[in-house]
Amino acid sequence: MFVPEKAIQASPVVLGIDPGLTRCGYAVLRRTTGGQHEAEALALGVIRTEPGEHLANRLAQVHEDITDLLAEFSPDAVVIEQVFLHHNVRTAMSVAQVSGVVLSLAALAGCAVAQYTPTQVKGAVAGWGQADKTQIQKMVKARLGLASLPQPADAADAAALALCHLAMSPALTGANARISRRVAS
Repeated sequence: MFVPEKAIQASPVVLGIDPGLTRCGYAVLRRTTGGQHEAEALALGVIRTEPGEHLANRLAQVHEDITDLLAEFSPDAVVIEQVFLHHNVRTAMSVAQVSGVVLSLAALAGCAVAQYTPTQVKGAVAGWGQADKTQIQKMVKARLGLASLPQPADAADAAALALCHLAMSPALTGANARISRRVAS
């Protein structure tokens, strides 16, 4: 069965995900047209799982919460931090597992998917690829017109990912942001 593309939206919506098993940051941003801020935050937060819980249950919780975000906001694109080599193998594995869940759900929802490295995100948002967490939080606050620094840092990182994508994809529209998919009947 063919699933048609979703309707074209005037202002693209992007779901940014900073993958993590204990704290998975998310931000749903909509590009603004005019005004002093480039995007508005529709949702910003963290999906938390209990460290003592079984891995399968933790991944299922992330799956459920990301599914809810996709259903509620119908983003045009899902942007996730690209998994890179990490000194802590256990952390790298859990980040990769969460990333796999998110990538799969985004594809099933028909969203365009983009991945950016931390250096690309920092460069696009703060103008410097070595910016620290506080600098990213301050830039996210300023660029979204937030009253305070986004907390925790995982949520700010997710917003930075979405801002990076909006900056790198100025021609983003519903027509080129969606991917077609076939679903076996």
